[in-house]
Amino acid sequence: MDSQRSFGARLVRAFRNLVLLTLILGLGGAALYATSLVNARTYTLEVRGGQLVVLKGKLMPTGADPWNPSDSLLADAYAPVDLEGNTALTVVGQKFEDRDELDRALFQVLELLARPRLASDVPKDLDRGLTLVRRAEKLNGLTEAQRTSLKKMQTDVAYFLARVRLDDARRQLEEALEQLKLAAESDSKTRPQAALMLLAVEPQVKLLATTLRATTMTNDAAGGLAKALEPQLQALFNSLGKQVLDAVPTPAPAPVPAPVQAPPPAPEPERADAGK
Repeated sequence: MDSQRSFGARLVRAFRNLVLLTLILGLGGAALYATSLVNARTYTLEVRGGQLVVLKGKLMPTGADPWNPSDSLLADAYAPVDLEGNTALTVVGQKFEDRDELDRALFQVLELLARPRLASDVPKDLDRGLTLVRRAEKLNGLTEAQRTSLKKMQTDVAYFLARVRLDDARRQLEEALEQLKLAAESDSKTRPQAALMLLAVEPQVKLLATTLRATTMTNDAAGGLAKALEPQLQALFNSLGKQVLDAVPTPAPAPVPAPVQAPPPAPEPERADAGK
């Protein structure tokens, strides 16, 4: 009887210990999974090979890998940033709990790199600054102060961006004109339409291309514009002057007065002694 009671007690204790162990393992697993979820939603910034790389936490309690989003827009926004030697950054090594915090930290780096380039007169530096500003435009979690700063950078780069787009437009117009010339000189069925279009647009395209080339390829844009437009303005002034002269009625010639005829000479009076 005592041996049976001892065996039952041991069985109860074993079952209780098993339940406790199961609960402990379950709670530990749940805590481990929760920690892994939290880590998987965090981001960090790290310098690797002279570039600032965005790392995303693994689905594990610790660890992170370079983040490569499948969405092309996100991939462009969070691609590695070439630091060009600027490695002393306060944001490196910090852990960010969500993408908004990551965006604010990443904007600090982009602004730091873009500001001096936007103040430069070198086209290569301006182009690099424009690229950084476009990267910053893709970050959605910015603060109001950062949005104001981004707006200021967009204003600083507006003139350069306009020049780039106008130069692209000039090249496309010149290429289109060449295509029209080929079509107008061919034996295709579209030759008449191409010739007519070429006749209509060629003068305007050449004028616009000359003007854009003068303004985008010289440091003195105003001087280049004036020089490019000088022949056209002279022709315009001549045309306007001719129109004004044509519009003013020509005064009628003054009538020529008839010549005044001298009166016939009066007859001489007869002398009294004529008959003597």
